[in-house]
Amino acid sequence: MSASLYKQMMKSNLKSIMSFGIASAVYVILMTSLFPMISDNIDKIQELTAIYPDSLKNAFGLESFGTYGEFISAEYYGLFFLFILGIFSVMTAIQLIAKLVDRGSMAYLLSTKVSRAEVAITQIAVLITGLVIIIFLNFAGGFAAGELLIDDQYAIGMGDFFEINFVGFLLFFAVGGYSILISSLFNDEKMAFAAAGGVTFLFYALDMAGKIVPDLDWLRNLTLFSLFEPAKIANGDVNVAFVSVTLFGLGLLAYVATVFVFRKRNLPL
Repeated sequence: MSASLYKQMMKSNLKSIMSFGIASAVYVILMTSLFPMISDNIDKIQELTAIYPDSLKNAFGLESFGTYGEFISAEYYGLFFLFILGIFSVMTAIQLIAKLVDRGSMAYLLSTKVSRAEVAITQIAVLITGLVIIIFLNFAGGFAAGELLIDDQYAIGMGDFFEINFVGFLLFFAVGGYSILISSLFNDEKMAFAAAGGVTFLFYALDMAGKIVPDLDWLRNLTLFSLFEPAKIANGDVNVAFVSVTLFGLGLLAYVATVFVFRKRNLPL
């Protein structure tokens, strides 16, 4: 890894990283602030959601809002968290390699003493650092808001909340892995973004289809998103160690493949 390149790329991407991190933290704080009102009207809300089909409630995590963990899992981690981190992972992965190739900046980088492998590893490090910062801000904002705004009888434990965020990080560690691998395969920024974004949307759609239509439940075996079930993590119904090792392994494999592909392919330099 090139330390000087890492500093330069972090400086270039820090504004974007902080924007996503602050946005995620603000949103989780906002949703947390709504929970006391939800808990005061929980009976009416459950009567309303009772009319929905079980498959639809399962898909959007509407089975229960009885605790803060169940509420924040359904209203934030099951939807907006995925969108925010998905957009960041795909967009940043494309900017770190395909965009530089498309706009000719990669030729300048490789004309220095930095090798292709060092460039790829450095860009991967920037992407992972960005994910760590966003997840940290998300965790800090949500946990602080929970401690200040949620009664003890409804609160989620720090350990459970950490596990939700940790598995969420590993999910997008893997999403970022295949996105930067795709980025390393394309010379055109728009095509790379379409490919990585399309794969991510397909994975999300397969997960939702498997949740909504019982007969299509097998589709969830084809997507990474099936491994992230925040409500079940909050309730202790997930083997976090197995899920974590699986997501980390898939992500690591994609990052190793990125370095190999970027070293070997022909570039329009």
